[in-house]
Amino acid sequence: MPVKWVLHWQPNQGSTVSSQILNEATQCVESINGVKEGRWKATLNYYKPMLRDQANQAEFPRDFLGISLAEQPNKYYLTIRSQRIVLEADSSIQLIMDKLQSYKSKVALYFEGFQFQLGDFRLRVGKVVPTHSENVRGIVMEVEYLPISSIEKARKVMEEFLEMWHEALSKRSLPGRFVNIDINFGEFGLADSYTPQHTAVRYAHVMAHLIATVQAVRG
Repeated sequence: MPVKWVLHWQPNQGSTVSSQILNEATQCVESINGVKEGRWKATLNYYKPMLRDQANQAEFPRDFLGISLAEQPNKYYLTIRSQRIVLEADSSIQLIMDKLQSYKSKVALYFEGFQFQLGDFRLRVGKVVPTHSENVRGIVMEVEYLPISSIEKARKVMEEFLEMWHEALSKRSLPGRFVNIDINFGEFGLADSYTPQHTAVRYAHVMAHLIATVQAVRG
């Protein structure tokens, strides 16, 4: 599977995230000859345990993240960041959790945007919106380098691409920048060869940053 980085938009202090940032980023991809391939969607849920007995609280993770990825429609990925656990399950796990009523989805977020091809790279740029709302909570960008599945071997190429991307985007004088989070995948038991589980872990870290950003703006 190709190596993928998931970047999030970090607004400058005092500025907020808006659809205009997404429009500018999309136009920037097209300006560097990115070819639009179609729409892109992913869904993410925050689950909390439904405890019938508070005495059992310590036995259950406080919360975990579930994500469905466009490229793996029959799978569902569960990440518990606090315990460094990531699991791949059949997509029917969501129905099973609903029936068991052991965990309940407290927050559902959608990623909506466009997919582009740019040479050996596949880019996806989209906004993060809660269910039944148009309020933009964040902007994310996936960067995939198609020829390589080794994280370490792809690192230099990815870094060079990001430098070029930041330079192209800087001409638009936007109030912020796209940020990549460096993650120690070994802590999650993941190897150098890239898998969808790596993507799930990346999204778990990105969401933690987006939530912190939203809370900071509100504060």
